[in-house]
Amino acid sequence: MLVKNRMSTQLLTVKEDTPVLEATELMRKNSVHRLPVIRGEKVVGIVTEDDLLRVSPSTATSLSVFEVNYLLSKLMVKDAMAKDVIIIDPDSTLEEAALIMREKNVGALPVVKEGKLVGIITESNIFDAFIELMGLKETGARVTIDTEDRIGVLAEVTEIIKSFGVNIISMAASHRPDDLPEQTRGEVVLRLDTKNPEQLLKEIEKRGYKVVHVAHMTN
Repeated sequence: MLVKNRMSTQLLTVKEDTPVLEATELMRKNSVHRLPVIRGEKVVGIVTEDDLLRVSPSTATSLSVFEVNYLLSKLMVKDAMAKDVIIIDPDSTLEEAALIMREKNVGALPVVKEGKLVGIITESNIFDAFIELMGLKETGARVTIDTEDRIGVLAEVTEIIKSFGVNIISMAASHRPDDLPEQTRGEVVLRLDTKNPEQLLKEIEKRGYKVVHVAHMTN
């Protein structure tokens, strides 16, 4: 999946000289937690709810309401925004976006093409893609199989499933170290389009694989 297929294109943006109060109200009304800051079509920053709170007077202040409102009216988005913006290209993969967010500890990336802001990709966009990719809203059975980490394992398992005429909704494989340093084992997690996988699972175990978990999915 590519960023351009999952990014939000209904963009809310602010300018550097937007008052903090106005930006806060824009976030509140639209239930968003961050806003790209633009100068023309160029992204020059990003501002979050936490950024706005950080520059706002504390609730414990001894200032009067009028004084607080006056100070807030003078604060601009440029006083609160992060200027070192991490951007991503729309043709990048979701995996790249997720890795950047994780490593840089950010919740969203402005999507920029040829210097122009074209979207924003957020953690929620990536979660939604993961849910769809893994078929989490589909009915059927979720099966976890313990396997050796060797060539041909997935082909063998899927061939057994095929012989039962069962469709695979999604499949994921993970690796983990075994007790022996020179060996590794892994798990294959399958979501199968069947409500009665019992005979299929018996055949899988008959072929030498260990079924370690089974769950039935309902939507």
